[in-house]
Amino acid sequence: MNQSNQPLVSVVIACYNHEFFVQDSIQSVIDQTYQNIELIIIDDGSKDGSVEKIQEMIPTCQKRFIRFEFRYRPNKGLSATLNEALEWCEGEYYAGFASDDIMLNDKTDIQVRFLNDNKDVVAVFGGVKLIDEKNIEVGILQHSSTSYSFKEIIMHEHDLPAPTQLIRMSSLKNVGGYSPDILIEDWYMWLKLSNIGKIYYMNKIMSLYRRHETNTSGNLSLIHQGRIEVLNKFKNSKYYIEAYSKIEWLNFVENILASNQLKFLKYIRIFIYHPVRAIRFFLKLM
Repeated sequence: MNQSNQPLVSVVIACYNHEFFVQDSIQSVIDQTYQNIELIIIDDGSKDGSVEKIQEMIPTCQKRFIRFEFRYRPNKGLSATLNEALEWCEGEYYAGFASDDIMLNDKTDIQVRFLNDNKDVVAVFGGVKLIDEKNIEVGILQHSSTSYSFKEIIMHEHDLPAPTQLIRMSSLKNVGGYSPDILIEDWYMWLKLSNIGKIYYMNKIMSLYRRHETNTSGNLSLIHQGRIEVLNKFKNSKYYIEAYSKIEWLNFVENILASNQLKFLKYIRIFIYHPVRAIRFFLKLM
């Protein structure tokens, strides 16, 4: 597929306090084998040297991309930042990307070809390699190809790594973009998109997903709060009560596993709502 026949892909990097990682993230977009890309970067009020690191790469970005935009301003939060970037996007496809993750070189090319050939799919994902702060591989998350329904996603029976996303721009705008009061913006978006088309996972490693102390995925309290926020946006769903029960149980188990002591009093309500699950879980711990 030569560049003149390639649909435009909008890659959006929302940066916040990633001075040690953001250049690797940008470079991975520069290195994509797919050529017809516009790159939009917004720094969301970083307090470190992220802006300076991005500015160092501006000349290269201006030469590489069909269109390049960079803006920095006071902090507004991730969802507001992504919505702001969406107003600039001109592409047929959209890839939101964290400023501490890395795309593999052929990610965009593979996913564009797939979406071009599968018009009923609104978003495609893939597997990830987990890396640490020094780019050392610490794990792999990968499974067989499959599609996910709304029920599977709301019941948390899905695996859709955000760094691997490629979404039809028309579908993204059709669902109204991101909700500004949602912390886990990706899970919310996967639910909205699954109501209008297929969400597909390809059995191929697409990105490197960084795990470190400062990213949201390592903050259990934020994750647990965010899950409830998302579910409360879907109270009218017939799966809401069951999904809420499952999320409460998941949050509970994660707190127990992360704790040095079993705080029974704090979690007594779990025994009331899920006595069989709780008993089975603690028997395994003994």
